[in-house]
Amino acid sequence: MYPGGKKGMKDLMKQAQKMQQDLMKAQEELATQEVEASAGGGMVKLVMNGKHEIISLKIDPEAVDPDDVEMLEDLVMAAFREAQEKISRTSDDEMGKLTGGLNIPGLF
Repeated sequence: MYPGGKKGMKDLMKQAQKMQQDLMKAQEELATQEVEASAGGGMVKLVMNGKHEIISLKIDPEAVDPDDVEMLEDLVMAAFREAQEKISRTSDDEMGKLTGGLNIPGLF
C-alpha cells in the first residue's frame, strides 16, 4: 500500500495531473514565443518560433555576393543554429521551473 493510504495516493494523483496540465500549458506558450538570431554582424537576421518554424528571414543585400554564395549559406545556417539554441534554452528553462529540474523523458 502507498504510504499515506488512499488519501495520500489521491493527493499524489491530483498533483501529477496538475503538473501535466501546467506542462501542457507551458508547451503551448513556448510554441508561440519568438526569438531573433543574427549572423555576420546582422547581415542575416532570422526569427523563429517555439515550434522551430522560421517566421522571417532578412538578408542584407551586401551579403549577397554571386562569387561567394557559400558565405551567405554559412551565415543563414549560423543564424538558424543560434535561433534553435535560443529556443532550446528557453524551453529547458521553462520546463525546468515546472518539473523542479527533473528530466522527465518524453516531455520535451
